[in-house]
Amino acid sequence: MEVRAPNEDERRQARALWLERWGFSRVVSRGRLHEPMGYPMLVAIAEGRIAGALTYDIRNDEMEAVTVDAFVEGAGAGRALIEAAAAEARGRGYRRLWLIATNDNTPALRFYQRCGMRLAALHRDELERSRKLKPEIPELGLDGIPIRDELELELRPSESP
Repeated sequence: MEVRAPNEDERRQARALWLERWGFSRVVSRGRLHEPMGYPMLVAIAEGRIAGALTYDIRNDEMEAVTVDAFVEGAGAGRALIEAAAAEARGRGYRRLWLIATNDNTPALRFYQRCGMRLAALHRDELERSRKLKPEIPELGLDGIPIRDELELELRPSESP
């Protein structure tokens, strides 16, 4: 698995995969609307094709993983992307790598913790504010769980993924 910055064709492929998989190209976290295609990206390449992509934003000496997607399940792309982002954050001296998951997304919460990330904050009822920016966010998520809260997970430079 190779993780690196994508070329323009790979960026377009990642966008097409997001649209196919999720039906959107915008995401919201902590009250901010993001257009992931406008951010730096890492891609995981396996057997000559994109197995995953991670976009990130840098603010106040922190790296936020805005999107993390494994397009090929079980290939290790998600873990490889988190590890590469953590290494980049450490190498640049950032205070932490962090991301947001919604309360219904229990598979992601399990995955990120297996990657060494820790729960940093609970943002109760944050999805009320998020839906004002992105009304298409559904009320119900995985397993019929009401989507209400954002959970913030982080990895600090001293912690290894």
